[in-house]
Amino acid sequence: MLWIKTFHILAMTSWMAGIFYLPRIFVHFVEGRDAGQDVSRLEIMAGKLYGFMSIMALFTLGLGVWLWLGYGFSGGWLHAKLFFVVLLIGYHHWCKAYLKKMRAGQLDKSGRYFRLFNELPLLIFIPILIFVVVKPF
Repeated sequence: MLWIKTFHILAMTSWMAGIFYLPRIFVHFVEGRDAGQDVSRLEIMAGKLYGFMSIMALFTLGLGVWLWLGYGFSGGWLHAKLFFVVLLIGYHHWCKAYLKKMRAGQLDKSGRYFRLFNELPLLIFIPILIFVVVKPF
């Protein structure tokens, strides 16, 4: 089970890297577009990053289920963690919606908006980390 846990953490770290970086691409895209720069490369990068982070999300969730089956589904901390994991999945899909808008040329939010949008996953990730490490209940 320790190998499963190791790969779960590795996949989760990769997923989170994508979750944190994709909105930064959105920032550079909208600010570059507004400055008249060629931002087509950023659109390609965003698409590839979304694909990578989606694969890592699936590995994270699959390995998490494996751990759940191995260790059991007990403790209030796990229920609370899963609530925040669902929020993170929702954020992941929200990023997909912005990626679709980017590809359609309809990404109409500002760089400031996407900088703030980029902070949301941290607010979701901190409780997950606390629940996993501290197991407060």
